[in-house]
Amino acid sequence: MQMVPSMISTKDLAYLEDMFQWNMNASKKALHFEKEVQDMDVKNVLGDCARMHASICERITQLLKKGEDDNEQQ
Repeated sequence: MQMVPSMISTKDLAYLEDMFQWNMNASKKALHFEKEVQDMDVKNVLGDCARMHASICERITQLLKKGEDDNEQQ
């Protein structure tokens, strides 16, 4: 889907909230374990993992903000 619909269902919003929480939790856990390990290769992988999940959270947030902005302009 290229555009955010002007209105999303409560089921869709609940799913987006779940996706956001899954990725936020994964990011936080990866950051936590990155601080705990000593092996630099593992630290790098965990850091990459944390950034990837944080990026997904940011994309979800931007998607919802864009839909909100588009609706305000109409």
